[in-house]
Amino acid sequence: MQARLIPSTLRGYQASWLGSDVLAGLALVAIAVPGEMATARLVNVPAVAGLYAFIAGSLAFAVLGRSPQMSVGADSTIAPVLAAAVASVAALGTPRYLELVSFLALMTGALLVAVGLLRLGWISEFLSLPVITGVLAGIAVEIVVRQLPSILGLAGGGTTTAGRVQKVAEEIGHLNGWSLGIAVAVFVVVVVAERVDRRIPGALIGLVASIVAVAAFGLKSRGVMVLGAVHGGLPPFGVPSASWADVRRLIGPALTVAFICVAQTAATVRASNADAPSTDDFNRDLMAVGAGSLLAGVSGSFAVNSSPPRTEVVTASGGRSQLTSIVAALVVLGVVLLATGLLKDLPQATLGAILLYVATRLFRVGDLRSILRFDRLEFALAVIALLVVSLIGIEQGVVVAILLCLADRTRRAARPQDVILGREPGTDHWIPPDVGRPTEQIPGVVVYLIYGPLWYGNADHIRSRIREIIDSAVHPVHAIVLDANGMSDIDYTAAQTLAALATELEQQDVTTGIARSSHLVHHDLKHSGLLEIIGPDHLFATVEEAIDALAKEI
Repeated sequence: MQARLIPSTLRGYQASWLGSDVLAGLALVAIAVPGEMATARLVNVPAVAGLYAFIAGSLAFAVLGRSPQMSVGADSTIAPVLAAAVASVAALGTPRYLELVSFLALMTGALLVAVGLLRLGWISEFLSLPVITGVLAGIAVEIVVRQLPSILGLAGGGTTTAGRVQKVAEEIGHLNGWSLGIAVAVFVVVVVAERVDRRIPGALIGLVASIVAVAAFGLKSRGVMVLGAVHGGLPPFGVPSASWADVRRLIGPALTVAFICVAQTAATVRASNADAPSTDDFNRDLMAVGAGSLLAGVSGSFAVNSSPPRTEVVTASGGRSQLTSIVAALVVLGVVLLATGLLKDLPQATLGAILLYVATRLFRVGDLRSILRFDRLEFALAVIALLVVSLIGIEQGVVVAILLCLADRTRRAARPQDVILGREPGTDHWIPPDVGRPTEQIPGVVVYLIYGPLWYGNADHIRSRIREIIDSAVHPVHAIVLDANGMSDIDYTAAQTLAALATELEQQDVTTGIARSSHLVHHDLKHSGLLEIIGPDHLFATVEEAIDALAKEI
């Protein structure tokens, strides 16, 4: 009974892990405090709300999750979505805005818990890596544009990316050099610390140094905007209220945020574990992330997500279990209760610089180059996702990204790759002619291999290809062998299309045979009636066997 009360990530805990977990927890705090406060700025809520989010996400995941090193808390990937969604319903800075931010956290958490309970974690696979890269790059552009006023010491304004850039351009003559200098210095410190050792808390060093600089040089009188009074203490626990009209307007963003959380949690789990997680463990992790958002929602904060960078820090610091997150959450709670007064002179440019660094991590130029080298079309999909997210909106960008992925995959399946095989001289091996080994053709016979399933979307295309191959052959074709080794299945429409083609070819004295079909394809051939039309004796185990048998019929 007592064992059941112990979180799954702490069962079998070894005393020798304690020192490493505590040190990793302190390293996590050094990264989380400035990062979570900066993320709260993206959501347009008080900085302390970011710390509440970290505490809620860390404790909920430590109790309910399965991944031993995953860090959960406020996340810059979903923060712009939350801000844009609630800003369309309530005015910034109003009590209703803050309440709806927390209510959106409850909606997001409930959706993630439902995804986990219903074992729907597989939906994370609906975005291809190129499109995910484009979405993240678009979010990076959105973050940079939003932080330009803080970094440059300007008032800013605008409601769209283009509008914000235009406003900055109009105000650039009033740039505050002190703010820009602080931002550049903090950014350099963070980058250098990252390059030297990821465990060095560059963001925390920059945060402390910038607070000291403001006090020592009187920079507030020089126009440097600071955070101001940060009200700490325990959060105002309670269930936020919302109308049905609010629910209808926020359900779309909630689904978007939940989907991003599913995709990012999958990426984080894969990156932090040498072995792929089991389906049950992954769905349990999704429920735990959702529980973190639920806890954040009732504590006046905003939705949380798994964090790949913070998880990397935990792993690099030697963290062995979720005790790392528990230690970090308790230390941050101490900061919230006792030390928020130290943050009043924190320059807004510092938080802007930290977010600028986060954006550079999201805009993966190297990945975009690799995608371009691999395939121009997939690169184009990434660029489209980037542009939609940055210029129109993250929610719309994610929807477009999903549609692009499905459209691209459908296009590929509707026009599958194919090849006419040749026989390697002196053997019975039938291989593609472009693999670097010589091949020969047998006059009057075509061996045709399709790389993909046969379904209603490509049935007519395959039929046209076979007719084209037969009509353009150098020698009159008397037999065609369909090599089914590359087929996963045949649906009813494709089977009927092939049956009609086989009948047409038979009338033209062209015999049809099928070789190397799997038991799944054989099932489809039999139950669709196609096998009866071509004849059971025209189904062969190998291509060579088909050639020998059909040659006797020619």
